[in-house]
Order: sequence, then structure tokens, then C-alpha cells
Amino acid sequence: MIPDLFLTYPSVYAVGERYIIMVPVKAHCVMWVKVGGECYYDHSNGILRSARLTHKCELPMSVLDAAHSYTVCYRLINERKPYFSDLSDVYEASFDFRPCTGDRINIYHIADAHNRVDGPIAAGSYFGDALDLLILNGDIPNHSGEIEYFDAIHKIAGGITHGEVPVIFSRGNHDTRGIYAENIEDYTPTDNGKSYFTVRLGSIWAIVLDCAEDKPDTNEEYGHTICCHKFRLEETAFLEKVADDPEGEYAAPGVEHRLVIVHNPFCEPRKAPFDIERDTFAYWAEILKEKIKPELMISGHTHRCYVTMPGDPLDELKQPCPQIVASSHKKEDKSYIRGGAITLEANAATVRFTGSDGDASEPIVINLKP
Repeated sequence: MIPDLFLTYPSVYAVGERYIIMVPVKAHCVMWVKVGGECYYDHSNGILRSARLTHKCELPMSVLDAAHSYTVCYRLINERKPYFSDLSDVYEASFDFRPCTGDRINIYHIADAHNRVDGPIAAGSYFGDALDLLILNGDIPNHSGEIEYFDAIHKIAGGITHGEVPVIFSRGNHDTRGIYAENIEDYTPTDNGKSYFTVRLGSIWAIVLDCAEDKPDTNEEYGHTICCHKFRLEETAFLEKVADDPEGEYAAPGVEHRLVIVHNPFCEPRKAPFDIERDTFAYWAEILKEKIKPELMISGHTHRCYVTMPGDPLDELKQPCPQIVASSHKKEDKSYIRGGAITLEANAATVRFTGSDGDASEPIVINLKP
């Protein structure tokens, strides 16, 4: 059970080598997470945050991985004043946690939920208690024009994981639209405000990339509110830096699987006005292929479910590895969503595309080792 204050279960997002525990709430409060005898506060330069309804507390992965549990602590705000604020007593809610370990890792992938919640939770429950990692890969909200649309991210993550296993979140192109898109750092897990980052979970090393918008910055749809070309140049410098640090990143001790998580499968052919940044994306693919050598790319965006291999007709920019695209819907059923159930083992990945009504495709086995 979760406290009445909570909108859903906590979500434990993985970024870099730390977890960001996020909890959406129904009323103003201050919050912190306790692991062992240590407290990790949601604060701004020493001031506990209370003026927003989504709380986030960061802590080292190693701490929570060792403890296997955490406690969310909070005080309700009766009246916050410059002096002698009136807050409630401390309330606590404890949750178990399972780090992503073992030789067989079950991953569920969801993208393009577009504010659906119940359908994604039903689909994402495919592995049940055997789930090890959830990936939410862009366009989970329909757009960022309403602040409450961010709740869909945490409702899906909390509804599937119950706060017990890690989640990786990646931004999609619809997430860039609307006034609150500029507040992504407050409402989603980022790496110090950046929506691209690397993450290490047990034997998995992953890089989360962000293609941002899918049309030129000058497209009238955006009304002069974006500078995604400049953003991609900055991201390219980040990718180059990661590629030049194998020992600290993708070739670090214990890394057995290397994943690319990106909403938009950018190596696929695109027609105008979606044919942007082809040179940039080709360069990304080259760096990934020549240096990082990932085993899998995992994407959404196209609202379809399929696997492509290097050299396939959908590979225009020399994709570096097999690509799993897992996100589709039914026009006649607005709640339905289809995602990807991926089981990683030492030499292979088994993929099933499963839906919120319990249907599942035949398994596709991808060889991971030459």
C-alpha cells in the first residue's frame, strides 16, 4: 500500500551511477529518502522543496543496491512561513528494491504512450515479479503543455515497478512541445539537466541519446521556440567524449551488455520535413559502430513493432547493431499499447512484442556475439 498523499508508487530512475527516486504527490510537503542511517533530501541549496507536487531525491546506486530497501519520509505543509513554519509530524513509507543483477535480465520497453496509463501498465506487467528493468523511451506524455502530463511518466513507472526495480527514462520529440518542456529537470530524471547520459546497471552499460525534435528548427509548428540543432551539436561532443573513455564507460570492468536507448530510430530513412541532421546522425552511428560497439539499439517513435539488422532496407545510415523498435497502438482501442519484452542473456536477446490485452508475438532471437 502507498500513502494517500502519493499519486502512485515511487519510481527509482537510473542515471549515471546514481538513482533518482521520484514521487508525485497530491498536496504540498517536504520529502527525503532514508537508506540505512543516511538521509537524501529533495532540496535546493539546503532548502527543502515544498512548492511543487513532484519530489526527487538522489543517492548513489551502490548504497541502495546494498540495502535492498528504502524509506520515503515526508512532512505535510500546514503553513510555510519565513519564521516558525507549521509542518506535520514525520510520516514514513518503506519499499523493497532489487538491483539489476544476474545473468538473465528481463527488460520491458514502452514508448509513445501519449498519456495512456492503464494500457502501458497492463502491457508492462508482462514479466510480473521477474522484471529487472523498465525502459520508458519517449513520448510518454502527449506533450508538455500541461504540467500534469508529466504524471503519466511516474504513474506508468510506479504502476509497473511498484518502486522495486530500476527505470531508465528517455525524452521523445513530443516531450519537447509546450511551455513546461523547459522544466524537464524538475519533473523527469536527467543528468544535471541534460536529457542524454550514460547509465550503469550491473552488467549493463547504456547510453541514452536524445534526437530532440523531428523537424527543422525553422518549422512553423514550433513557433520560434526551439534550438535543437545547437542541442544536437552539444550532444555530439558528449558522445565523442564518452567514446574516448572506454575504461570509464562501455569497457569498464563487469560490463557485458552495451545498449543504445533513443526514442527516434535515427538510422532509418526519412522524408521531408523529417529528413533532418542526416550527417549528424550518420556520424553518431559511425562513432557507435567503430568505438562503442553496442549490442542493441532500442527505440520507439514509429508506432510499430519490429527488429532490423544492419544492412536491412530500413538501415540508411549504417546502424551499428540490431535495432528493436517497440511501440504500437490500435486505432479502434484508444487504451491499447504494445511494447517490447526483452530478455538479455550472455549470447542472445529474446524479444517478444506484447500488448495490454495479454497478446504476445512469437519470440525473435538476436545473436549478440559474433
